[in-house]
Amino acid sequence: MAEPQLNVKDLQGFYGESHILHGMEFNVAKGEVVTLLGRNGAGKTTTMKAVMGMLAQRSGSVTFEGRELIKLPSNEIARQGLAFCPEERGIFSSLNVYENLTLPPVVKSGGMSLEDIYQIFPNLKERLKSQGTKLSGGEQQMLAIGRILRTGATFLLLDEPTEGLAPVIVQQIGAMIRLLKQKGFTVLLVEQNFRFASTVADRHYVVEHGKVIDMIPNDQIAANTDKLEQYLGV
Repeated sequence: MAEPQLNVKDLQGFYGESHILHGMEFNVAKGEVVTLLGRNGAGKTTTMKAVMGMLAQRSGSVTFEGRELIKLPSNEIARQGLAFCPEERGIFSSLNVYENLTLPPVVKSGGMSLEDIYQIFPNLKERLKSQGTKLSGGEQQMLAIGRILRTGATFLLLDEPTEGLAPVIVQQIGAMIRLLKQKGFTVLLVEQNFRFASTVADRHYVVEHGKVIDMIPNDQIAANTDKLEQYLGV
């Protein structure tokens, strides 16, 4: 079996005195869509921030394509081809859609062109001169993801991309994730909605109290629905 593209071992993470991650361990193969499932406060977002070097106090091992990232600053990690799309999306209200899209630097060759991004998200092309925060929630999510596709990232960390969106927009986000997978992108997804996650992901890691307590392949999710509902308190 090939070495995973991302391999996380014994990942510890702290916010000040608070010990949040207690030995997170998981891996993601190139071209996979993998979810971190868990209740609020389980440590899913903190895990993503620790992988990206955005958590000041972290230890353990995070390797990407064989290179250890745990000591690298976040700007160096981004240059390896990883990009984080936060739950709050981080759209700049003073900039229009085009300016938001083109603001981040291209850190690695092979990023999508603006035309490629408009093909995936035709709504954005129609709204280029609109103020970023005047977009609908779904359009803001598309803008946040489109923005990182330009940078050259091939490994995307998406934090709750469907949170608060109407069902029809959730379906669009799902179609977009499946399309990115077809194009060879790798996606690590934080989700609470395992029913949505099951429409896009290959595998699911269940996170509780800052560590992985189970891994469920997507083709076994129907047989594990009761267990997942218990884990997630649905």
